[in-house]
Amino acid sequence: MQKEGPVRITHPDQKKLSPMDAIRTRRSVRKYLDLPIEFEKLMSILDAGRLAPSAGNLQDWKFVIIVDNEKRLQVAEACLQQYWMAQAPVHIAVIAEPKKQERYYGKRGEQVYSLLNAGAALENMLLAAHAQGLGACWVSAFEESILRRTLKLPDHVNPVGIVTLGYPDEKPVAPMKFELHNVVFFHEYGNRVKDEAEIFGDYAKYVSEALQLARKWAENTLQKLKHVK
Repeated sequence: MQKEGPVRITHPDQKKLSPMDAIRTRRSVRKYLDLPIEFEKLMSILDAGRLAPSAGNLQDWKFVIIVDNEKRLQVAEACLQQYWMAQAPVHIAVIAEPKKQERYYGKRGEQVYSLLNAGAALENMLLAAHAQGLGACWVSAFEESILRRTLKLPDHVNPVGIVTLGYPDEKPVAPMKFELHNVVFFHEYGNRVKDEAEIFGDYAKYVSEALQLARKWAENTLQKLKHVK
């Protein structure tokens, strides 16, 4: 008799996800199963963040892992009372070190590059989590002074975001995204080509194929869940 308990929900071809597949199918997950994350997977996700690009290769970031139940609840409080965050067994706080960038690139480095670098590391971790069957969410809405006290951050660093991690207990639908022709210009801002179909013509075909794959994935998952008792 199968023991009752939480069931991991993963992509049927999770191990075969290409980089573009991971990008296209990644979702922000806010409901998690009561399951621990394997140490190897957590280290792999952190390593993905470590390998992100940064201006001048200064690698101006630090990662704070939060697994303690009470501390995760405090982080959720600091993030404008987003209590769903406490369900995730692991939080990773991504911290920027803006003074490193300022020494080389001045105010732009301090105010812009440090945030971009931390964001690149954070996105790497989101994709690495998804590729390994985990759910994650990027949380950047927080009361900074409270989060600083909670994580005991020194004055010379800035919190950029929190990554919540865990095995997903939901399958969020794909959010609406602008099509390429809505966001692409040529040579100058605002300059569009006269015949967009000539450039973006194959995009409709890609969308159709992507929808078919998504439907197949959902159908396969539903079939598997029917056999879970």
